Amino acid sequence: MMNLSKPVLTMTLAIAALSVAVSAKADTVQARCAIYPKGEDRAKSSGPCTFSQRQGVVGIQLQSGKRYDLVPVGQNPGNYRDQNGRAAYRQAGLGDLGQIYRLATESIYVYWDAAPANQQGAQPTPPTTAKSPAPLTYMTPQGSNMIMTQITEGEFRFRGPLRRTSGNKFSGEDGQVRVMYDKDTSRVVVINKVTGTEFYNYFFSTADEGKL
Repeated sequence: MMNLSKPVLTMTLAIAALSVAVSAKADTVQARCAIYPKGEDRAKSSGPCTFSQRQGVVGIQLQSGKRYDLVPVGQNPGNYRDQNGRAAYRQAGLGDLGQIYRLATESIYVYWDAAPANQQGAQPTPPTTAKSPAPLTYMTPQGSNMIMTQITEGEFRFRGPLRRTSGNKFSGEDGQVRVMYDKDTSRVVVINKVTGTEFYNYFFSTADEGKL
């Protein structure tokens, strides 16, 4: 009886191991990652990577060996903490081509197409809206001390008043972010109101501002 049960046991263990392997690979894909230092529009590195997502936790393993682990926080999709406890944010901008993750000191562009950008190995160039993010922005003056503002980009949404704080500087916030607008320099900055992590930093040109 024991000799007969060994092949059965071996096969059972093999099937179980195969099931685990298949399950592990089901949410892991080969991708291509470009790493951009914060505020830069040129990647410091680019190459094959592995992207995984299990129960909302995102793992990005670079070919160099560096790994990023992002754990979801809060009720709003796209908000994370990295392996060092710092705030991170998933941003749209690549459409069906991939995803963008904004970290404290750098941004990771994950492309689902794992093939090199070209045979010369040039660094991939994200779409213009993603490389230098400038969300769709509307501003409507409400008197001299308040500007009703709407900012949208992918999953990001802000709508509310910006009030004059000093000089030509305006500021407003909701439950997640603080928006600051300097009318003199035409610069808009959006940060996480709790951690101070910068989500957006861009110019809202006078052509867009109308009578502002």
